[in-house]
Amino acid sequence: MKRLTAVSLAMLSALTALPAAAQEADPLSFNVGVVSDYRYRGISQTRLKPALQGGADYAFANGAYVGVWASTIKWVKDLGGDANVEIDLYGGYKGELAKDVTYDVGFLQYLYPSNKLSPKAETLEAYGALTVGPITGKYSHSLTNTFANPNSKNSYYFDLSAAIDLGDGYTLTPHVGYQKIKGTVSKEATYTDYALTLSKTFGAVTPSISLVDTDADKTFYSSPVNGKVLGKSGVVVGVKMAF
Repeated sequence: MKRLTAVSLAMLSALTALPAAAQEADPLSFNVGVVSDYRYRGISQTRLKPALQGGADYAFANGAYVGVWASTIKWVKDLGGDANVEIDLYGGYKGELAKDVTYDVGFLQYLYPSNKLSPKAETLEAYGALTVGPITGKYSHSLTNTFANPNSKNSYYFDLSAAIDLGDGYTLTPHVGYQKIKGTVSKEATYTDYALTLSKTFGAVTPSISLVDTDADKTFYSSPVNGKVLGKSGVVVGVKMAF
């Protein structure tokens, strides 16, 4: 489960314009990275272990975009399935409503090849985001069962984040999100997550450090392999390269 601090996180794609001049960026971009723990919406997807990640994005001149992103995971196998990787396919449209006011709407398909879980881990979400200055509010709505939770169609996630430019390449990103899981496990699976991320850009390389926490149910969100609480407070460090 990704994104975006992404994005997250998401945290999903860096949009650029088609090159009308030599100094403009290429519409096709790539990214690779490593994190000490893949936290998605505050919950570890890797049993509090490191993950390798990478993706590609293509931005069209009219504001539309498509992309793919992948990460190593452990949670599907921990639940008795057979998937070591998450693959996200997404596409949407970004535009400007006024000066310093932009929007982003689209769809995101989470894939877990050969996961063999029931309900399946695959999840399709529609999302919409509005950014005013440094502040972004985003709403994601599940059109299917949500990450193998039974009868959880129409679950949703709402988050607020801000990208605060500290100067000299430093960015501070506070974040709060609310994950509502509907269906038979709604009470145990619904929670709020928090994060504070500091990143520093060195050309194409961006290291980061995040403080993360949730109020997620410690029994529901724990690893069946070693009993570790997957939503506990912690520090996540990572580095990402864009090219």
